[in-house]
Amino acid sequence: MAFLNLHRTKLRENYEFLKARFESHNVSWGVVSKLLCGNRTYLKELIDLGVTEIHDSRISNLAKVKEISREIQTVYVKPVSKRNVAKMVKYADVSLNSEINTIRWISDEAVIQKKRHKIIIMVETGDLREGVMGDHLVDFYAEIFELPNIEIIGLGTNLNCLNGVMPSTDKLIQLSLYKQIIELKFNIKIRWVSAGTSVTIPLMLHQQLPKGINHFRVGETLYFGVDLVEEKVIQGMHGDVFELYAEIIEMQEKPLLPSGTLAANPQGEIAEIDDSLYGMSSFRAILDIGLLDVDPKYLIPEDGEFEILGASSDMLILNLKLNPKNYKVGDLIKFNLKYMGALGIMNSSYVDKKISD
Repeated sequence: MAFLNLHRTKLRENYEFLKARFESHNVSWGVVSKLLCGNRTYLKELIDLGVTEIHDSRISNLAKVKEISREIQTVYVKPVSKRNVAKMVKYADVSLNSEINTIRWISDEAVIQKKRHKIIIMVETGDLREGVMGDHLVDFYAEIFELPNIEIIGLGTNLNCLNGVMPSTDKLIQLSLYKQIIELKFNIKIRWVSAGTSVTIPLMLHQQLPKGINHFRVGETLYFGVDLVEEKVIQGMHGDVFELYAEIIEMQEKPLLPSGTLAANPQGEIAEIDDSLYGMSSFRAILDIGLLDVDPKYLIPEDGEFEILGASSDMLILNLKLNPKNYKVGDLIKFNLKYMGALGIMNSSYVDKKISD
C-alpha cells in the first residue's frame, strides 16, 4: 500500500527557522493546518513543536485541535456559512470575516454561547478573493464596532490565491494605513495587521516588510520550505518534509504506443500518437496509487531517469525506459510533492500516513 511519510526532524527545523525570523521582525504568526486534513497524528506533531495558534478552513479540523489541546488559539480562515456559524463559534476562537450580516450572526451566536469571539476583518487588496473594498472599510467597521461579544483584533488580506496577484511593499503599506485610519477615527487599538500567507514571507526575508505588518498565516513554507516568489527551497529549510512512497504492482516490457481504435479514456483524454515510436518498447511499472489520491502533475519523482505516463483512478503508470536501476515488483518508488499533491494524498483514506525522525 502506498504511504506518505512525515519527517519529524525536518518539520521541526523548518518551524524553528521561521520562528527565529518572525521573532527577529517582531511578527506573531499562526500555522495553517488545512494541509493535514484533520489527521490527528500529524496535528499532534504540529502542536508538539510549540505552536500556539492554528488556522484551518474546516471546522471539524479545528475541533480536533481543541480535543488535543484546549490552549491552542484556533482561527477559521474563510467566510463561514450561515448554517455553520454555531459550530464555528464553538471551535474557533478567531475568524476572518468580510460580510456584515455574517458578523451579526456570529455576534448573536457568541451571546448564546457566552463567548467573546475575535475577528480579523479581511480587506481587498487586488487578488479579488474575499475582502472588504478599502473605500468601504470605515463604514463597515462602524456597523460592527459595538456588536456584543465581538472583539475586532485585526485587519488582514489575502494575495496570490486566486488571480496570482503578488504581495508588495506598497500594498502592505496601504493595509497598515487602513489600520491607522480606523484607530484614529474610533479611538481604539487594533492588535494585528495580518499581511498574508507564505507568499509574503520573501518580503520579510529581504527586509521589505512594512513596519506595521505584525501577523502572518503560514502553511506551505513551513511544510515545503519554499520561497513562493522564486519557486525554490529557502536556504536553511527543507523541501522534503513529506515524501510519498508507492509500490510497483506490475512490471512489464511493453510497446510505447497503444494499439487498436482510440477513443476518450475515463478522464476524457485521447492518446496522441507519435509515429516515430512505432516498434519501440520500454519497461512500464504500475504503482498502487492513482487519480483518486493525487494528480500526477503534483508528483516530483526522486529518480529523474523515468517519466510519469499517466494515471487511472487507482493506478499510476511509469515509463522506466531500459530500467537501468533494475526496479522489480514490490519495490517502492519515492516522490517528493507539491503542495496540492500532498493535500490530495492527505485527503485520501487509501494512503497510509506515517512518521519518521
